[in-house]
Parts: sequence; structure tokens; C-alpha cells
Amino acid sequence: MPTNRRAFLTSAAAAVTTATIVPRHVLGGPKFVPPSEKVNVAVVGVGGQGRHNIRSLFREADAQVIAVADPIAQEDMSPFYYKGMAGREPVREEIEKHYAEKTPNFRCAAYEDFRVMLEKEKAVDAVLCGTPDHLHAYVSILCMKAGKHTFCEKPLTHNIWEAREVAKVAKETGVATQMGNIGHSTVGIRETCEWLWAGAIGTVREVHAWVGASRWNKSLTDLPTDTPPVPEGVNWDLWIGPREMRPYHPAYTPVTWRDFWAFGSGGIGDFGCHDMDSACWALDLAAPTTVEALPVGNHTAELAPHGEICYYEFGPRGDKPAVTLTWYDGGLQPPCPEEMPPGVALPSRGVLFVGDKGKMVCGGAGGAPKLLPYEKTRDYEKPEATIPRSNGHHRDWVDACKGGPPASANFEYGARLTEIVLLGILSLRTGKKIYWDPEKMEATGVPEAEAIIKEPYRKGWEIA
Repeated sequence: MPTNRRAFLTSAAAAVTTATIVPRHVLGGPKFVPPSEKVNVAVVGVGGQGRHNIRSLFREADAQVIAVADPIAQEDMSPFYYKGMAGREPVREEIEKHYAEKTPNFRCAAYEDFRVMLEKEKAVDAVLCGTPDHLHAYVSILCMKAGKHTFCEKPLTHNIWEAREVAKVAKETGVATQMGNIGHSTVGIRETCEWLWAGAIGTVREVHAWVGASRWNKSLTDLPTDTPPVPEGVNWDLWIGPREMRPYHPAYTPVTWRDFWAFGSGGIGDFGCHDMDSACWALDLAAPTTVEALPVGNHTAELAPHGEICYYEFGPRGDKPAVTLTWYDGGLQPPCPEEMPPGVALPSRGVLFVGDKGKMVCGGAGGAPKLLPYEKTRDYEKPEATIPRSNGHHRDWVDACKGGPPASANFEYGARLTEIVLLGILSLRTGKKIYWDPEKMEATGVPEAEAIIKEPYRKGWEIA
């Protein structure tokens, strides 16, 4: 009996030990995160915006950042609005310091290559992508195919073909997704939709959206030609990713990569998914019939302009009539409506809806709606709320990771909004008015658009 008892206890202890080290996704099935568990998040790209997203995740008690990946060890953000130091080492230290308050021995893994991180960090449930635009699709698709719930900064992709692919893979894998247009989760954008649907200004056939942002490299007139050495701690080959190799230059990073078509998307790419969002949602916009973009200031085939004005035409959608949407950046704005109070200008960033029974102006990135003249807002009886209110942009994604309802800026919606934005860029880069055939994914009569609709990929970085 003593021998049998010892054998039994030894076997039972081994079984318990084995059970405790089996990852929960094995026990519960692919993509399974029990509601009682924390969502283990990895972050790819921890420059300014990646670090900003991590700080948002810090506020979610049931989310935990356990790994980061970035080809840059550290970079100084003090010249930019992010401030401070970013990169994988400073951000790893910040993460460990945050969680050490409750878990003294907490450690965050840091990697140069996110693909190595995906292979090694088996406990990761979800990935947040905060890289420059040219890596959004590559990172998101690999993570989704690995069964990871995925959050990606806006614009969702760098070209139109990628937007279609990301939406397709998201649907196929069924993971929880969210694009980083944080204004989509405000009460303001929901009220904008509800007021318009209730007929607050009648039928809308005209929209204007604008932002004051301009190019970062103000004095640059073309690609930099000097070739300074690559700084220590920078893996330039990984940073370039799917794009054709070029020499390192500080004009490309941090943040200023937005000015270059190879990596970023200019002002419209930076802000379009924020400030066209309310029109896209409220008016059920999808592919436009035509797009014509006119640049402002110096620009080249490689370098985005200082600003632009972009004219979109959308055909009828169900019972909704055709509508025009005009985008402005670089300091351009629509004419100030006569209904504005005397001496009061339009906000520096916003959206103007023009209906056959009135006008409405909203702040950018999901700002609250106001009827014009402003006195009408005070007397307006708000319609009943019909859109579920958000618990927060990151909160909604975490809830979706744990089996809750899909986040409202999921990749299906995000891809549709991103494609609208990217069509404006297609017109800018070709210098042509685009007559868009969404079924063929083709700019009719503009063959040079093909290499922008689906860009060439460096060997080893193809998106299958």
C-alpha cells in the first residue's frame, strides 16, 4: 500500500504540473481567451504611436503587454509631439516598470524581428501593430494567420490590394480586429450618425473634411542624396521591410517617414481615416465612382506634397442619393458657411455636412456635431441612441478578443474606409482623375496606377 500510494501521488503531481503549463489556447481551442483571463498582447513597432497605444492598454486591467518588437533599439521623440524616448529598449523598460507595481518579477520580452517573436512567444493572444504604414498589411496578415487577434494603426494598409487582402484574411481567420482610428469610438461620431439618420439637416449630398496637417520635411524637394552611417541599434534592412532597399537617412525616421510614398501616405493617409470616418459611416460610403486630387506645394514621384484638395464622387447607395466629399489638408479649408456666427471661423480640423434642410459641423476624429446656426443645437431634440456606445477603442478590442461583440472599427470596416483614402492618394501619385472600377480593382484608362494599387514587394517580404 505505501508503495502504491507513493506511485499514485507521484503520477497525480505530474499530471497537475503538466496541466498548468499547457497554454490556454491549447485547452480552449484556437483564438480562445477565457473571459476570466488576461489577454496577453505583443506590440510590433514601438516608436511614438506604438508606445502611445501601450499606455492605453495599461488602463485595461485584463490586458497585459508581454512582448515588443522593433528594428530600432531606441530613438529620440523629443522633436515630435510624442516626446521622450521610444524604441524597443526604452519601451520594454517602461512596460516592466508599469507592471512591476503589482508583479515585482514581471519581464517583457524584446525582439528586433517580430517574426521571431511570433515564433517564440507562444503565450501571445493578440498583437498590436504600430509600425510605419508600409508594414501594416505584412504584420497584420502574418499575425492573423498565426491565430492572433490583431489591432493595426491607420491607415490599415499602404495600398488598395493590401486592404482587400487584410479584410479577406480577417474574415477567414475570424480573429478579433480593430483599426486605430480612435475617433470611431467616440460618442460624437455616434451622435453625428444618429442625427443625420434622423433627418436633422435633411438629405445630405455634400460633405467637406479638412485637417491643418502638412509635410514634416518642409524644405526637402526630393529624396535625400547623402548617405550617413546607420546608427547603432538600427536594423535598416528590417525597417525597410517590403520596400526596395535604399540608404539610411534620418529624414526617414522617426515620424517623418509619412512624407515619403514608399513608407507613408502623406497628410491624407495620416488623417483621412480619422476625419472621413463620420461621412463613411453615416452615409454608408464605399467605393467612389471618381476621385481627383490636386497637390499643393513641392512634390515628386517619391515625396508627398505639402497639402492637397481631393474631390470624391459617390454614386447612389440604396435609398441614399449621390454625394460629393471634398478633402483638404495642408492648411486648406472649405469656404466658411454663412450660417457661422459673425467673426467665428471653422475649426482648424473638422467635417461639414450640407443637407437640403440645413448644415452640420463636427470636430475632427469623431468630434461632437453642431447644427448651424449654433443656436439650433441648443434647441434640437436629440433622437434616441441607436448605436451601442463604446467602452473605449482599446477596451472594445480587448472585449472582442475575449469573445465579446466585434469592435466597430474592425478590419472589414477599416479596409473599406482605408480604400477610400488610398484612392485619393492614387490620384495624387498618378496626377490623373481616377474612374474607379471596384470589381476589377482598376483605374480605368490609367495603366500606370497598377503599380500603386498593388506595389512591388522585395524578395522574402511578399504577401501571399
